[in-house]
Amino acid sequence: MDLGLAGRVYVLTGASGGLGFATAEHLVADGARVVISARAPERVAAAVEALGGAERAIGLTADLSDPETPGRLVAAAREQFGRLDGALVSVGGPPRGTAAQVTDEQWRESFETVFLGSVRAARTVAAALTDAGAIGLVLSTSARSPVPGLGISNGLRPGLAGVAKDIADEYGPRGVRVVGLLPGRIMTDRNRELLAATGDAERARAEAEAGIPLRRIGEPAEFGRVAAFLLSPAASYVTGVTVPVDGGALRGL
Repeated sequence: MDLGLAGRVYVLTGASGGLGFATAEHLVADGARVVISARAPERVAAAVEALGGAERAIGLTADLSDPETPGRLVAAAREQFGRLDGALVSVGGPPRGTAAQVTDEQWRESFETVFLGSVRAARTVAAALTDAGAIGLVLSTSARSPVPGLGISNGLRPGLAGVAKDIADEYGPRGVRVVGLLPGRIMTDRNRELLAATGDAERARAEAEAGIPLRRIGEPAEFGRVAAFLLSPAASYVTGVTVPVDGGALRGL
């Protein structure tokens, strides 16, 4: 299938590794150009090189908690590649702990990055898309069902799913699509950290896989393919929804 990505340009936050980078790889492989951002300059530089260099990708060192970041990304896309067709908004997972255990400061910091940073990026890109386009928000299955021990995620991700729907309603008449992506157990650094935090990573992995109908933890590339499709013109009639990429782990219909 031709996804219609050739020549299109996307910005991706939190994309020096993990799910964001996997999505960037698939976008570039199908002919798109990308502007990626992350907080660590050395990781951004390595990711840009892995994506094929300046003809295919450029990188910015940036943090979503900075109100200037979304505008910088939009400007960079237009200056380097001459257009903007959408974005994947991804941000690192908040601290572990139940909702009752985490501190007020952890809640505030997570709100600034995970929630407000994502909202700001989505609305900035949506306003900049003058000729259709698509925005994907990387959320979590916690948007539909709480994940034990991740209280902040359980609190903030459902709100972001609602924001995605709201923005989809507002910008739909202009042809702008907005979707939420709900990764389940994907073998990223974040999930390695969560497995290791149990004290017995192998046992924790086996228990996690036992609860997944496909009986395995997913690979970042499997998420990246779905995200690239949803951002592409091939998904032109898909908006305002949340799409699980979880091997069937969510039990709701």
